[in-house]
Amino acid sequence: MQQIRRSEQRGHANHGWLESFHSFSFASYYDPNHIEFGPLRVINEDRVQPGAGFGEHGHRDMEIISYVLEGELAHQDSLGNGSTLRPGDVQRMSAGTGVQHSEFNPSRTQAVHFLQIWIQPRSTGIAPGYEQKHFAPDARRGRLCRIVDGQGRDGALRMHQDASLYAGLFDGGEHAELSLDPARRAYVHLVRGSLHANAVELRAGDALMLRHADTLQLRHGEGAEVLVFDLPER
Repeated sequence: MQQIRRSEQRGHANHGWLESFHSFSFASYYDPNHIEFGPLRVINEDRVQPGAGFGEHGHRDMEIISYVLEGELAHQDSLGNGSTLRPGDVQRMSAGTGVQHSEFNPSRTQAVHFLQIWIQPRSTGIAPGYEQKHFAPDARRGRLCRIVDGQGRDGALRMHQDASLYAGLFDGGEHAELSLDPARRAYVHLVRGSLHANAVELRAGDALMLRHADTLQLRHGEGAEVLVFDLPER
């Protein structure tokens, strides 16, 4: 099974201080055909204006991944963590039994553009946790770099789910191939640029959902930045 979801089919909200595109049902956006994909529950593409942000709020039983594209995102949480994420930085927060956190744009002049991703954990009631790591462009150039993984393989951040998240940058003749287990799912989200995924042309914000596939081929990128999720069937 191969299904394409175009950027303009996503949910959209503009609150002035925040503009957000929702790949799955979220807040006031509801689409019964796009609630989740396996354990992948949220991909929100957010742009937060200077000095604005999300005040302290709570989460539980969710793996929350932040991936910064432009600008800076400041984070504080009830675990005592405080940091500022910049392009190339990836953060994984396991909400587990419960955590409070806030996110805001510390800049006075530049909006922050980032993705917030939620993945449901394989079990509930785990202890909350936090990790952050920088993945340089060279590590992602012309290849799929594993950035979050259920076993922490290849130096990736570790999440509580049997899943892997890869990031890649592709231009010109650069290409990559990823072997897939046909009993699992794969989700390709093009962050920016254009790229062919299994011969399907994707543009920024587009997604390709795969089931029962054994290979993912990425090629013909033009300024492409892509995320690939290797997911269990549930």
